[in-house]
Amino acid sequence: MSDLAWVPQSCTLPIEDRPLRVAEWDALFAERLTSMRRPERLQLRLDLADSPGVEDRVRDLVERESGCCSFFTFTTTPGQDLVRLDISVDQAHEEVLDALAARTAAAGEQR
Repeated sequence: MSDLAWVPQSCTLPIEDRPLRVAEWDALFAERLTSMRRPERLQLRLDLADSPGVEDRVRDLVERESGCCSFFTFTTTPGQDLVRLDISVDQAHEEVLDALAARTAAAGEQR
């Protein structure tokens, strides 16, 4: 899934920086994803295995992503041995969430 055509026009991250950001997310999911589910059509829930620095890493990525893709709503919740990341979008960006879910699943399979 190296093609970034799924990234919407509303993303303000410079095009040349997008592959690097996607690679950061892919690496996080490949290293830490323990479960993924869609509790609602416009929400993706990810559980990431916790260890020192993981929550800070997730929060840093969320902060930077929120700065360029305002259509995402992120909620980070630490738990026992995991960091839960809920990602929501509005109806206009459901296809973006679908693509993100597929990409996340593929990265998580690399574990």
